[in-house]
Amino acid sequence: MIQPMSTQSIAPALTENDHLILIDGSTFIFRAYHALPPLTRKPDGLPVGAVSGFCNMLWKMMQEGPTKEEGDEPTHFAVIFDKSGKTFRNDFYPEYKAHRPPPPEDLRPQFGLIRQATRAFGVPAIEQQGYEADDLIATYARQAEAQGARVTIVSGDKD
Repeated sequence: MIQPMSTQSIAPALTENDHLILIDGSTFIFRAYHALPPLTRKPDGLPVGAVSGFCNMLWKMMQEGPTKEEGDEPTHFAVIFDKSGKTFRNDFYPEYKAHRPPPPEDLRPQFGLIRQATRAFGVPAIEQQGYEADDLIATYARQAEAQGARVTIVSGDKD
């Protein structure tokens, strides 16, 4: 049975018998958005293709884990999201990600729905103002490792 994590600190909740899966939410969102044809909600035309794809990917990860190795089943999951806005890196380098294009217009209304869907699965949707998902993933991974837990990071990010 997959146990939810505290959004404050995962360290007290984990032991050496646990396997924590940390999912980079942006990776799943953009993969789902670009992999599937546009899908809209019938009553109001709201785009939901990325939501659908994200949910399918999260469900599969929860059922199968990132590997199919015996004894490597996950015990804890969390999806880590980028919180929009300025990060501490902008204080050091004002041009940080200044030239990155904004997300597609039809993807923007899906971000909140994806966070809600993540919580509906019983999985923490973690984000923090001033930090990127990568920063939070590294912090949680180190905390879990310090408790002796195994950690798997699921991300397509190259950094």
